[in-house]
Amino acid sequence: MLLNKTHILLFSLSVNMLWASCSSLDSIKTYWMNPSQKIEGNIKRIEKFPSKYVTPRNVDVWFPKDYDNTKTYSVLYMHDGQMLFDADKTWNGQEWGVDEHMSALLKTSKIKEAIVVGIWNVYSERNANYFPQKVFETLDKENKEALKRMAEKKNQETFINSDDYLKFIVTELKPYIDTNFSTKTSPKDTAIMGSSRGGLISLYAICEYPDVFGTAACLSTHWIGTYSNSESNQIPYAILDYMMDNLPSPTNHRIYFDYGTKTLDALYLNYQNLVTTALEYKSYDNESMVNLKFDEHEHAEKFWNKRLATPLTFLLKNK
Repeated sequence: MLLNKTHILLFSLSVNMLWASCSSLDSIKTYWMNPSQKIEGNIKRIEKFPSKYVTPRNVDVWFPKDYDNTKTYSVLYMHDGQMLFDADKTWNGQEWGVDEHMSALLKTSKIKEAIVVGIWNVYSERNANYFPQKVFETLDKENKEALKRMAEKKNQETFINSDDYLKFIVTELKPYIDTNFSTKTSPKDTAIMGSSRGGLISLYAICEYPDVFGTAACLSTHWIGTYSNSESNQIPYAILDYMMDNLPSPTNHRIYFDYGTKTLDALYLNYQNLVTTALEYKSYDNESMVNLKFDEHEHAEKFWNKRLATPLTFLLKNK
């Protein structure tokens, strides 16, 4: 019997759920973060989560204050996890404010009950982890070299390994989360979100694993790949070509995009309408997709914080 991608994925998930519960993960160090008046809810840190695919990294799991093991919760996976909760501990003094926004939306019942899994980035590998690997493989030599030069300037590794990063999330981290916490495991209750390159990898995740992720949010998506918007940059069109070939069915998937108009976000303006066109061509409608412009918003956490309630409500809306 021939196995399709769904069969392979289900087999992989079952194997890794067994792996997640075995002794190799018994030594994982987890601890509750010290209670702080600045944090709404509670955070459990999984320190240097082991992986056979990517460099171990911290994972922060956020819970609402009234988290109850007798109930089950939807799960939102987010990239750049160290930037989500506490501005006092981030490199630029900014944060997404995920805990405050989640708490406020839950209090008003605008979203369904959920936990948030914040996956820290490893800075030296961020570009390698977040740039869609199948897109990279379609680029010509000039554009591949441009991506490599950009990564080298930022002291980041150049080899693209986002397929392995997604395997880490889907076959190692998610089984651990679902085994150790009270979660709903279906695609309709599993979302993924990120900004900039985190937006790219979130789009890539829902395309590569539509049987795992039902919704994705891509904020200030870094369509240009490098920091140049020259005519020779074919990266945005390669991403759009990939979307046309791989977007999941809008019948049971929803995708959110947004963008600002200042700083780096200004370079995305030429491509955002093309994104809407691609989604509409694939039969996405106002229920299954959003592409919003936020005037005067810049490419920074404080602006993603300002508009975060919008994508959270889209991803986790309480029907």
